[in-house]
Amino acid sequence: MSTPIVALVGRPNVGKSSLFNRFLKRPVAIVDEQPGVTRDRNYALCDWNGVAFHLVDTGGIVPQADEMMEQSISEQAEFAIAEADVILLIVDVQVGVDSYDMAIAKRLRKSGKECVLVVNKVDSSKLEPDIYEFHKLGLGELCPVSATTGQRIGDLLDIIVQKLPEQPALNEQEKDVIRVAVVGRPNVGKSSFINKLTGQDRLIVTPIAGTTRDAVDTLFEYDGQKYILVDTAGLRRKYKVYENIEFYTSLRTVRAIENCDVAVVLIDASEGITSQDQRVLDEVVSTRRAAVLAVNKWDLVEKDSNTADEYTRAIHTTLAKYSYLPIIYVSAMSGKRVAKVLSLVKQVHEENNKRIPTSELNDFLQRTIARQHPPARQRKYIKFNYVTQTEIAPPTFVFFCNHPKLLEKSYISYLSNQLRETFGFQGVSIRLKFKRK
Repeated sequence: MSTPIVALVGRPNVGKSSLFNRFLKRPVAIVDEQPGVTRDRNYALCDWNGVAFHLVDTGGIVPQADEMMEQSISEQAEFAIAEADVILLIVDVQVGVDSYDMAIAKRLRKSGKECVLVVNKVDSSKLEPDIYEFHKLGLGELCPVSATTGQRIGDLLDIIVQKLPEQPALNEQEKDVIRVAVVGRPNVGKSSFINKLTGQDRLIVTPIAGTTRDAVDTLFEYDGQKYILVDTAGLRRKYKVYENIEFYTSLRTVRAIENCDVAVVLIDASEGITSQDQRVLDEVVSTRRAAVLAVNKWDLVEKDSNTADEYTRAIHTTLAKYSYLPIIYVSAMSGKRVAKVLSLVKQVHEENNKRIPTSELNDFLQRTIARQHPPARQRKYIKFNYVTQTEIAPPTFVFFCNHPKLLEKSYISYLSNQLRETFGFQGVSIRLKFKRK
């Protein structure tokens, strides 16, 4: 299930970024006394007592003129309303309630979402009586904190965790279903691809409630296999604020990837691999999701019998570390090979859930070592005892040896490559662990 989102909103200089850094216990956000420093949005994964959530630091409202105030408030509040599960309205006890606070609180009250009113900069007990002025914002219980000193931060995190939505259990119909996220940078054809995929006559399509509040996932069946398409078909028109587009896209992509079994990463054949495509792939791999690389708009490329092979070689050159990803060339416009993507997704999903017997793994290990022994380091000979698979999705292998910390990265890469060459794992991010025996 997707990780909940907690958004920090408020006017400039109330301490949103300082609070963001305090939660994460590291200086991620830039903190400055000058208003408007946080122009791009910042988000990170936060953990409190084993409960994980995405923490989002939003920019302060900096209206250039009176008529800009409502627009700025709307952009920030609409983000919080659309994406967050819990919203923290940060206010400044040393300044008191102002018109910006009132306007933001009004929008949040209408949202119906869980909100926490955080009164920041309560750096001493002398300021505590001043917090009660903020009851007029109508957001219920107050939580006084000091981002500077860390006072009552733990209490605030306890409140946040209590307000996070419970993760729903899988329905019976979802247990044997492959969850597929179609991801990619803007304008690569995600919407067209999804529409063509779910519009095939051979597909049975049923809408079911999604795990996120603003999306509906799609349950459909193809060749006897059920799939759930994680809805990432782009942004709604009313959220197309230029400054925010890339942030929204990135955040939704992160949630979609976390919430899938296999990611279909779409790229534009007419433009080739871009830095944004690589960032999406990096996100998929960092979350250890299985993936398929679908090259869309293939109908727009002038080609001969060698074009696909040449294009594949070019991709492998640019994305050498992702050469294990299967590549398929499609056209969402014409529908060519779109349905075949599902067959490839199913194969990759099976690879991701494959278990290799320990006896086969140890035969593999002996052959691999005999072919190339690990180099000795610090005058110590490295001897492997055995290897076993401990997990699936992603497949995880634990190697036991006498000096695991002395293994060179090049030899670890050698073992990983040999595992793939011997057992497949196409499209799968495998993990290798090394323990002392």
